[in-house]
Amino acid sequence: MTRARESHRLAKAAANAARPVRAIRHLERALALLEVPGVDPVDRLEVRARVLFTLSYCLAETGSLDDGLRQLEVARAELPGIPDTALRDELFSLLNGTQGVLLLRVGRIEEGISYVDLDVAHHERRLAAGDSSVVPFLVITLHNRGTAYGEIDQPAAAIRDLDRVVELARRHDIPLRVGISTHALGNVLRRAGDIPEALRRYSEANRVFQELEPDLLLRLRIDQSEALISVGLADEAGRLLDEVLPDLRRQKVGQDVAEAELYRAAAALLDGDLALAKRMANSAQRRLIRRGSPGWAAVAALIALRVDATKALESRRRPSEKVVGRAMELATELAARGLYDQAAFAQILAARLEVRRGDPTRAEQLLRSVPKSRRIEPIDHRMVLRLCRAEIALARGNRRVALAQAKAGLAELGQLRDKLGGLELVSGAALHGRELGELAVRLVLEGGDSSATAKRLFTWLERTRAQMYRYDPVETTLDSELAERITEVRRLSRSLLLARLDGAPTAALEARLAASQRSAMRLGWSASPWGTPRPVATPAEVMDRLDGRAMVSFAASGDELIALALAGGRVRMVRLGSAARATEAARRLHADLNALAPDHLPPPLREVIGASARRQAEELDRMLLRPLAGVLGDRELVVVPTGALHVVPWGVLPTCAGRPVVAAPSATSWLGTTRRDREDAAGVLLVRGPGLQAAQAEIDRLAGYHVDAKLLGVGDARVGTVLEALDGVKIAHIAAHGEHEPENALFSRLELVDGALFAHEVGRVRRPPHQVVLAACELALNRVRPGDEPLGFAGALLAGGARTVIAASSKVGDQPSAEAMADFHRALATGRSPAVALAEAVAADPFRRPFVCLGSG
Repeated sequence: MTRARESHRLAKAAANAARPVRAIRHLERALALLEVPGVDPVDRLEVRARVLFTLSYCLAETGSLDDGLRQLEVARAELPGIPDTALRDELFSLLNGTQGVLLLRVGRIEEGISYVDLDVAHHERRLAAGDSSVVPFLVITLHNRGTAYGEIDQPAAAIRDLDRVVELARRHDIPLRVGISTHALGNVLRRAGDIPEALRRYSEANRVFQELEPDLLLRLRIDQSEALISVGLADEAGRLLDEVLPDLRRQKVGQDVAEAELYRAAAALLDGDLALAKRMANSAQRRLIRRGSPGWAAVAALIALRVDATKALESRRRPSEKVVGRAMELATELAARGLYDQAAFAQILAARLEVRRGDPTRAEQLLRSVPKSRRIEPIDHRMVLRLCRAEIALARGNRRVALAQAKAGLAELGQLRDKLGGLELVSGAALHGRELGELAVRLVLEGGDSSATAKRLFTWLERTRAQMYRYDPVETTLDSELAERITEVRRLSRSLLLARLDGAPTAALEARLAASQRSAMRLGWSASPWGTPRPVATPAEVMDRLDGRAMVSFAASGDELIALALAGGRVRMVRLGSAARATEAARRLHADLNALAPDHLPPPLREVIGASARRQAEELDRMLLRPLAGVLGDRELVVVPTGALHVVPWGVLPTCAGRPVVAAPSATSWLGTTRRDREDAAGVLLVRGPGLQAAQAEIDRLAGYHVDAKLLGVGDARVGTVLEALDGVKIAHIAAHGEHEPENALFSRLELVDGALFAHEVGRVRRPPHQVVLAACELALNRVRPGDEPLGFAGALLAGGARTVIAASSKVGDQPSAEAMADFHRALATGRSPAVALAEAVAADPFRRPFVCLGSG
């Protein structure tokens, strides 16, 4: 009997650590040991019942629900043979709790709660009688019921149960249960639509799991990924799931594998990878059917259907009646299983397909009969509903209603964005409004080329682009755990740099660095809201502030590139031709400038590359600016790029030769940087990073142009010292090697003597410098997310409150960088604005000095 109990103990430990296959081996051994002759029959019944309870859970996880329920049926039939009433009641309570959990796991929520209620009542009676030994069991049972209430949209009941678990677990020193129920609270809040608070709870649970039970991080990652998908970070959700799926498959936890595949499909669908989305959805559906989880299987089927519907809607062909029928059948099945949000989505999908089939009346009928949600709808569902209403209105020729739906949808999305913390989350939310924004822009463009159309287009572009830059950041303190993780990223970045310089293997370091970066970024997701939103700029406000300058705002609709020119009190729209051609020319120019950067390039090679760069610059100038020559005249320019145009160093274009040009993410963000109510700043900070041969002479020369300059040489250029010195300074110049991280833009960096200074950190400086000069390669580059949301080192500075940033949009050699900066500061010291000073500096050798002026200028 002792050996059987020990095998059961080992099995429970394995099951609690999410290792059901290992647990089953121990349980089978325990059952075999109980068949040995001479075992006390009553003791045998008790131990056998407990073994069967654990086995039922493990078999349900690795096989099907029926496999697990059969074990419980056997135990239920045997328990009346136990003569001790108290023991028998305890085991029946445990049986009911186990059966409830199995039913909850496969979506039979109400049925499961009815069993869990019996278990809760038993433990509450014992606790009320003064038996505190039941607390470990009561917290588990309350946790299960609270989680179930969250599944059926009863958040108040869920939070009541889960808060009680946390309180009991803390009082009775059960720290792991605190983490588990905090994780569950995050899930309840996520379903209720409070994504920022959900992410904060996940962050708290993450700390507990890392210390006490790392295996529980796998399930946490699945739930985090669902939250990220809901705020548009599909790419990051996909990476998160790609990390955990191999471990889940090795552990053979069927439900978790299926759910991870389901959310991986959803992330791929949002990211536009339809093949991966279909493959993952089909795999998840097969697993869930085998497990006896019909509700979850229907959700997987919905994602597979969305892939097919997306293909149908994106093609020019009329969708088949068959796909509409599939959507309606699925809507009926999902509603019957209580999955009302998913049922509504399937029916909205059917309505969109009917619009495309040319039957807006049928589409309207379907939309009117969409089942009402019993809770806050997910933002992506609300956006699709708005999109469908707009498409129906458009099919009936009512453009006004279609645009009203788009405006209302984008306003709802803005309300979600206003609550988010961290630039990644704020920028990612735009993904859900992409189709609505594209529809609105297309409709406005169909209104002709009049000044009124141009003004309407300007307003719509400002509603849809670069929304992360329209916030005044609020002051926050850096979480201690996040600060520690950033320090770890810095250490690994430094080690990787040294390994590369030594020619040592780097694969392991690169993997550790990537994992550490992702971990730090995830901690930042739970930060408080990024800032206070500013209103969208109007054409009148922008023209009032231009003061003799001109603004050119570029946009693309399909393959058509458009420019809005604001100059002389008027707004004009000019259609420029193919967006794809402009994108290709911009990318070729960027590649040529990178190739032209080395200081000691052989003259023949320099001439060949330079000729190619000049051709691309000429081509871009011909496409982008010459059609506007009559409007722009010789005015200074403010340029709002789109897509690949964010990489263009405007000074290399012939029209911009010697002309002051400022680039801004949006007109709204530019207006914000030019506000006159900013805090005063004073002083000049000059920083010299390691490894730049010309930097010492450069910094000494620059100091001569500013009487109030503070110098930080290589030995003093430490991350903490530089961040402290940046606070409240008027001009900050940092000469250091830099690198843009295209896959993790907030970890773009400058190399200082003790490691990297990250964009993530400079964006949090309490009083950011008015002007920042980054004499390093490529730090004007951004990762451009959907919704023209550029994010990178310079972008983080602007979003954090800097007025102007001078940086290179491609690689630049040490010598031309030093010469350009000397010319720039000499002109700046005479009172010229940053934009004018940079234009003069770049004009001397534009293709070797690819610097841009970002912000206000």
